[in-house]
Amino acid sequence: HVDGIGTITHFEQVGESWELRILAPQSLAKYLAYKGSITVNGVSLTVNHVVDLAKGCEISINLIPHTVSHTALHTLRAGSGVNLEIDTIARYVERMLSSGAHTATQAMP
Repeated sequence: HVDGIGTITHFEQVGESWELRILAPQSLAKYLAYKGSITVNGVSLTVNHVVDLAKGCEISINLIPHTVSHTALHTLRAGSGVNLEIDTIARYVERMLSSGAHTATQAMP
C-alpha cells in the first residue's frame, strides 16, 4: 500500500554509489528517522539523513549500484513523484504512544 507521494529533489551518482533525496509530505515526517526504513516505489531502503522543512521532510538515501541497476529506481529523475510506504516499526511505536494504546494491551472479554 502507499502512505503518501514524495517528490525526488536530487538523484545523482556520488563516487560508486548514488544519492537519492526525496521530499516527503508533512503527514509522514514523524515516521522518518535516521537509519529507519522507507519503501520507495516498492523498494525497501534505509534513510541516511533527515531534514525537517516547513513543507515536509527531505530524506537522503544512499544507493549501491546493484540496487539502482536491479530495480526501477534507475528511471527516477528530479521532479519525479514516488510512492512512499513508512516503516512498520514506526507505526507500532506511534500506536503504543498514542492515547488509546492502553486499551490495545488489555485482555479481551
